[in-house]
Amino acid sequence: MTTALFRTMILYLALMVGLRLLGKRQIGELEPSELVLTLIISDLAAVPMQDFGIPLVNGLLPIVTLLCLSLLLSFLNLKSIRLRSLLCGRPTTIIRDGKLQQKEMAQNRLTVDELLEQLRGQGISDLSAVKYAILETSGKVSVFPYTKESPLTPSAAGMEVADNVSLPVLLINDGRLMERNLLASGHTRQWLASQLRQRGIASVDQVFLFTVDDGEAVVCVPKEDAT
Repeated sequence: MTTALFRTMILYLALMVGLRLLGKRQIGELEPSELVLTLIISDLAAVPMQDFGIPLVNGLLPIVTLLCLSLLLSFLNLKSIRLRSLLCGRPTTIIRDGKLQQKEMAQNRLTVDELLEQLRGQGISDLSAVKYAILETSGKVSVFPYTKESPLTPSAAGMEVADNVSLPVLLINDGRLMERNLLASGHTRQWLASQLRQRGIASVDQVFLFTVDDGEAVVCVPKEDAT
C-alpha cells in the first residue's frame, strides 16, 4: 500500500511539473501535438501506477522523453514557420465578407451545427451579422461582425472619455498577506493596517479579499465568520 502511494505521488508530481513547463493552456486550446502528448502521457503514467513489477524509473523515462521532445518541438516552432504550420496547422477563414466558405468547412470537417454553436457562444445568432469568421488551430472560431452589428463604443460615437482603467493588485488572499504584491503596489504594512482599522478590521486574518488599484480605490471583503 505504501509503495503504491509513493509511486502514485511521484508520478503525479512529475506530470504536474512537466505539464507546467509546457505552458498554460486549457484543454480546448491545445494544439494537436499537445493534445496527443497529453493523451499518451496519461496512458504511460497509468501503467507504472498499477503494475508494481515495472521499476519506477522505467515508467518515468518515457514520460520525461516525451516532455523533452515536446519542449524541443516548441522551440523549433518558434524558429520555423513552416514546421509550425505542419504540426499545428493554419487558421482557416470559414466566413468571408458574410459568405460561408463551404469548401473550407468541408476540408476542416466543420458542420453548420458546430459553426452555429460557436457563434451562439459569442452572442451571435444571425449569420448575416458576421463579416469574417476564422477557425483557429485550437478549434475555436474567432468572429468579426459587421461594424453596424458591433456594440457601440465611445470611439465609434466620437466621444472623448477619460482612460480610467486600472489593474487591481491583490494584497490579501483569504487571510494571507501577499508581501510581494504589497511591495509592488508601493504601499507599506502601516498603510494596510490603517486601511483595515478604518473598516473595523483588527488583523489580516479576518480579511477574505483586499485589493487596491492605481487610483487608490480599495476593495475589502471581510471573512464571513469574522463579521
